Amino acid sequence: AGGGRGGAPRPRPRGARPPPGGGGAAGGGGGVGEKNMPRSNRRTLSNRVVDALTAADKEIMCWDRDLPGFGVRVYPSGAKTYMVQRRGRRGSKRITVGRHGTMSVDEARQQAAVILTRLESGEELETGAAPDADGGPTVAELAERYLREHVAVYCKPGTVMGYRRVIERNILPKLGKLPIGELDRRHVAELQYRLRKRPTAANNAVGALSRMLNRAQAWGLMPAGSNPCRFVKPYRTGRPERFLTEDEFRRLGHALDDLEAEGRVPVHVAAAFRLLTLTGCRSGEVLTLRWRDVALGRNEVRLRDSKTGPRTVPLSPAAVRVLAGLPRLSGNPWVIAGPEPGGRQMQLTYYWQRVRERAGLDDVRIHDLRHSFASRALAMGEDLTMIGKLLGHRKLQSTARYAHLARDSVRESAALVSDSIAADIMP
Repeated sequence: AGGGRGGAPRPRPRGARPPPGGGGAAGGGGGVGEKNMPRSNRRTLSNRVVDALTAADKEIMCWDRDLPGFGVRVYPSGAKTYMVQRRGRRGSKRITVGRHGTMSVDEARQQAAVILTRLESGEELETGAAPDADGGPTVAELAERYLREHVAVYCKPGTVMGYRRVIERNILPKLGKLPIGELDRRHVAELQYRLRKRPTAANNAVGALSRMLNRAQAWGLMPAGSNPCRFVKPYRTGRPERFLTEDEFRRLGHALDDLEAEGRVPVHVAAAFRLLTLTGCRSGEVLTLRWRDVALGRNEVRLRDSKTGPRTVPLSPAAVRVLAGLPRLSGNPWVIAGPEPGGRQMQLTYYWQRVRERAGLDDVRIHDLRHSFASRALAMGEDLTMIGKLLGHRKLQSTARYAHLARDSVRESAALVSDSIAADIMP
């Protein structure tokens, strides 16, 4: 039936179509290229339609009837990614738009329309990063790379430890084995909800995960704009800013004097609390201060490694007196010397419990001393820009938390002026 010697099949004339059902040496099935192509269909895409698409053992492409060239790809893992495909001067090009679950069909269609217009105008665009068939690396694998190649390179040791602690304690136990290609807003919302009784921990976990996924996009592991964390609203921590009153400042001063005299708070620790109150510095900035960076003759100290980079802090006469009266230990370069020879004080929390108990400041944290410094400056008429410089803020947004205090100061001033005038014009 095949014709020719030895039963070999006759060559097909040029241009002739293959018989129905293909016709390889084995007789059935499509060609090799057809066999490996994803199955596809066409329908009007909507969120309901895309949600209803189910995964198969091979990739599935579903094209949109309303916008030719726009479709959604369904991976065997269940991940769904919006795509654009258009034939150009250099052949067919497929570009990833985003992931279903992090963007709606309407959002994807709008972006796809822009991409198609650019392609039709002849613009050459880079193909988007599509997830692997198995959903790409797992969250644990991404976390390991993120900590190694980004956090360890750009962050300080304390920040590195903080990131590792949040990731290992709160992110990896539930999401570590999940491929990032399958991660959607539902997983992020569940992560946040599990930590709802600790709102700060919940916000830190979602924030760390979001930064990991942003870096994954920069590395080409995820499509741009596919971070599901952007849809999750942070919890309110519920703790208002705490500022010391004049009476509380006096009680704090008396408590430091008494505890230092009793030997229950070391002289260097007491000096640290006084410097925090008088300068508005962060506790880490005071604890890591070295004598070589103290210039009492110029009334300033140089912070070489503050949170926002090196900066100079001016010293008031009271702060100069604190530093001038502090014992300098031989062979110890640290201003706030610790109990170990040549070492520094590593933390203040233990002694702060004693101080605030003696002063009756049970709800005051060490960092509230910094807030109180800013509050007093605003009450004395300093504007937010100056407050930001005194506190070492790099961005005005960081100082904006004190805006309500500035408004309160304006109201108090307005009331004083109005009362003064009212005494003259009112009966």
